[in-house]
Amino acid sequence: MIQYNPKSWFSLIFDVYSRYVIRSLLPLLLFVAIFTALVCFLVVYVLDVHYSGTIAFHSILGVILGLFLVLRTNTAYDRWWEGRRLWGQLVNDTRHLAIKIESFLDPNDLDDRDFFRKMIPNITFGMKEHLRDSIFVGEMDMVDEESRAFIINSKHRPNAVNTLMYKRIMKLREAGKISPEQLFLIDKELKGFTDIIGACERIKSTPIPYSYSMFIKKFLFIYSITLPVSFVWDFGFWSILIVTLAFYFLVSIELISEEIEDPFGKDVNDLPLNELCVKIKRNVSEIIKKSQ
Repeated sequence: MIQYNPKSWFSLIFDVYSRYVIRSLLPLLLFVAIFTALVCFLVVYVLDVHYSGTIAFHSILGVILGLFLVLRTNTAYDRWWEGRRLWGQLVNDTRHLAIKIESFLDPNDLDDRDFFRKMIPNITFGMKEHLRDSIFVGEMDMVDEESRAFIINSKHRPNAVNTLMYKRIMKLREAGKISPEQLFLIDKELKGFTDIIGACERIKSTPIPYSYSMFIKKFLFIYSITLPVSFVWDFGFWSILIVTLAFYFLVSIELISEEIEDPFGKDVNDLPLNELCVKIKRNVSEIIKKSQ
């Protein structure tokens, strides 16, 4: 995710992200510019006709298109913001669980404390890679070879990590190291991990409905491709610049919406999952003291 100062207008106007959008849209921008130039040439030099009134028609269509784009942008941002809220809850739940483990377990129980010091951050790394359809496990601190094999061979690694933590908690309860009341308190965070990954999977696996996305793109294309007809009568070859700029701004909104509607990837506007995972690992390691 891009970190920026919202009060710095100059840096925002000339930010490199604008150049990234232009590069992405460059083939389409060139097509629109060439098409507009051909329309201008035909109207001004070949047909030599003049007609006014089409701008009003496109103004009406522009209002309708604007409403669609506002809804599209709001829908995409809601998905991005819900993803951020879920990962904010994950940060809090890992801290709560680490504090409870640190408080409930005996300071001399180094083996169990080390287990949770490693496994609590592991579930966040597992969630991150799972949401990115990755199999990378190099960021995880494995406790032993048995746990490592169990996690690697699992198709859903966040569930695998949570299963290992649940089993360890039950062993602690059977050994009398934690009370039934403490088990109940710890269960809240462990259950919350499953709820969070399930909600993130819902966002990732449920894109904007196909018919809705298709209609907006068709509307954008038809609106943009007919813009030269509106402007050429009054602006001549200046229509090339006007239509290209209008197309750039309209399609950029759709491009940004496509980027943020799945907030768990590696695009520049996606959530900073790597930083959040490292932050969680640092917090847990600070709360649960490392064995000497």
